[in-house]
Amino acid sequence: MFLPDFIRGFPAIDLPVPDDAVTTNVLRSDHGLAVFFTFHKDVDLPAHAHKGQWGTVLKGSVELTIGGETRTYVPGETYTIPSGTLHAARIPAGTVVLDVFEEPDRYRVRG
Repeated sequence: MFLPDFIRGFPAIDLPVPDDAVTTNVLRSDHGLAVFFTFHKDVDLPAHAHKGQWGTVLKGSVELTIGGETRTYVPGETYTIPSGTLHAARIPAGTVVLDVFEEPDRYRVRG
């Protein structure tokens, strides 16, 4: 597995994506939510908006359309999605990303 055991021991979150498609490991504070996403299947996320998000690709690639502009991000590259900006994503299997959300309750933490 790409992530170390201690990170894979962090709790998961509820997503509108099947559990066999993506594994999540989360750190939550009153100020935000940091989520490691490990994609096991290709995932297409439809256009949506929420408060601010920052992310970095750790392995694989992510094709993001942010505010109408499409770009593919690879390991070591970061992206920022401003609050309220419409965005969509195509993420191939094998990709690992770290996303940090401005909203601490963006997703429900399991357990």
